Amino acid sequence: MIIRSAEFIKSSTKLAQCPSDGYPEFAFIGRSNVGKSSLINMITGHPGLAKISSTPGKTQTINHFLINKEWYIADLPGYGYAKSSISLRENWSKETKNYILKRETLLCLFMLIDCRVKPQESDVKFMEMLGINQVPFARIFTKSDKINTREVNKTVREHNELMLETWEELPLWFISSSVKKAGREEILKFIEQTINNWKKGK
Repeated sequence: MIIRSAEFIKSSTKLAQCPSDGYPEFAFIGRSNVGKSSLINMITGHPGLAKISSTPGKTQTINHFLINKEWYIADLPGYGYAKSSISLRENWSKETKNYILKRETLLCLFMLIDCRVKPQESDVKFMEMLGINQVPFARIFTKSDKINTREVNKTVREHNELMLETWEELPLWFISSSVKKAGREEILKFIEQTINNWKKGK
């Protein structure tokens, strides 16, 4: 897939405010500081599209970006850390979960995982919630340039082995690096195929 255009459309605090034009979309979520904005910028080829912050938990709204004027990327608030009140964090969590479970045009949720980090309880529980509710998702292991290939493979194996204790089959996964643009072609190919399948099923 060739990215010809990518533009920010709007920020929403709740599902009802999200774009209603019916374009298919792919959402990105993960623990705070997992490299979500950098990954979105790398995938789209637009370095300044998603705002990158050194402060974890900066994304506080559902941000929609229109790609090639035919599909959306939704940048969702991270979880696990945020310098804000408990009530505000709980509201983000509630509205984000509402989006994930009820957004009819969501074709796939990309779950981002830092490949330097061992399986985290928050990630495990979040994916269990996705599985129970039959939300289609794929995992993206980020920041693969920070460690060597052997260590990356070890982390992925640890995550897979833990999932297989309770899952019948593993969800798809990608290994990425925003610095080296690793995984970009594979992720875009998956998005393209998913959109084509969606169009055939309409």
